[in-house]
Parts: sequence; structure tokens; C-alpha cells
Amino acid sequence: MKTFLIFWATPIVLLGGWYGLSYNDISFGYFMLTRQAHDMVFQIYGSILGIPPETIPPLVARAIVFDSLFVFAIIALRKRRAIAGWWRARQGASVSEAPILDSAESLSRAP
Repeated sequence: MKTFLIFWATPIVLLGGWYGLSYNDISFGYFMLTRQAHDMVFQIYGSILGIPPETIPPLVARAIVFDSLFVFAIIALRKRRAIAGWWRARQGASVSEAPILDSAESLSRAP
């Protein structure tokens, strides 16, 4: 499971890091982190896909959200017994923490 999460998170972190640095032109002296390279990469992808380059980042963001939900669903499926036990324990704790009043008469004496 750890390997699965590493293979899922690594590309997202690398792509997000590159996108954030190149979009804001924080290059640290590397051409791939410049805004010029950022625009060129999206221009190439846009011409390959036949869509405007400015529509690619929202599409990638939606794909990342969908993939993340899918990964978390797989994790929840694998851990469903532990999650169900935690939920039952949480529901039991919230019921036992409710205050027990002596009688309805005690409510009428509130200041």
C-alpha cells in the first residue's frame, strides 16, 4: 500500500511543483522552471491535443482530483473494517457523553 501511495503522490508532487514554480517564473537558473518553458510546454501539448493551451491546466486539475478520489476509495475499501470499527466506537462515545438529567423539573429552575 505504501508503494501504491508513493507511485500516486510522486507525479502529482513533481507536476505541481513544476507548475507552481514555472507559472510564477521562479526558475533558480533552470530553463525548465521559466515562464517561457511553461508557455512552450502548454503550447506543444495544446497543438498535439488540438485544444487551446489555457484549457489544459483545469483538465489536469480535474484529472488529479478524480484520481485522488479513486485512490482514497481504494484505500477505504481495503481499510473498511477498521473504518467501520472506528465509526462504531465514535458513535458509542458520543451517546455516552450526553448529559443525563435527573428530571424534567430541573430544567425549569434554570436562571
